[in-house]
Amino acid sequence: MAVINRTPDSFFDRGATYGFDAALTAVDTAVTEGADIIDIGGVKAGPGAEVDVREELRRVVDLVVAVRERHPEVVISVDTWRAEVGEAVAEAGADLLNDTWGGVDPRLAEVAAAHGIGLVCAHAGGLDPRTRPHRAGYEDVVADVIRYVTAEAERAVSLGVRRDAILIDPAHDFGKNTWHSLEITRRLGELSATGWPVLVAVSNKDFIGETLGEPVEKRGVGTMAVLGVSAWLGARVFRVHDVAAARQALDSLAGQRAADSRCRAR
Repeated sequence: MAVINRTPDSFFDRGATYGFDAALTAVDTAVTEGADIIDIGGVKAGPGAEVDVREELRRVVDLVVAVRERHPEVVISVDTWRAEVGEAVAEAGADLLNDTWGGVDPRLAEVAAAHGIGLVCAHAGGLDPRTRPHRAGYEDVVADVIRYVTAEAERAVSLGVRRDAILIDPAHDFGKNTWHSLEITRRLGELSATGWPVLVAVSNKDFIGETLGEPVEKRGVGTMAVLGVSAWLGARVFRVHDVAAARQALDSLAGQRAADSRCRAR
């Protein structure tokens, strides 16, 4: 899953794909490098300038239309928590709604059901969109994540979302501190064991930076390490900025697992 941010203030690319043409070129590059899913976002996740519904629609809908025409085979995801935006992008050709903020608008699942498209059910610790946690605390962060995302997934199914079109996302760093995100990574197999396909969105995140003591532009190696651990523990979808590096790392891991399977079969 390639990240394409139509935002002027993204924490990673600093607005490099804010312009329509730049965003479309980035999509082309991501597809060439091996992305199966394009995740389009119109609002920065962290605090920043207000982006109302009208502005978010302006940033994402036309790009969804263009990507659908240009790359009919690719899965188009839109990162939004707003049902109004979900409705518009579904009509424009999106295949998946990436609800990073964990169901703050319960109507978003209804939109996915009505249009027959997929939904990402994430855990943000009850935070309001675009806010940061203050002294986040959990008795058991992994248990809390599992309880919440599986309940959201079952709710989506009850509303009519196809079971095979749902992903669960522990949402590293959302409503969590670095220790929580590392603990989720270490125990990701427990999420995989729920039977729901797991998405991990860890690319260049703060928990990697704090762990390694590196600024955002130097977190690539740490990102690949976390992706490898996550894949080994059963994650199925990987939201990344550097598609080529992630594809190479994950393909190498898949080859190793295949070799291990052949050895065990002998």
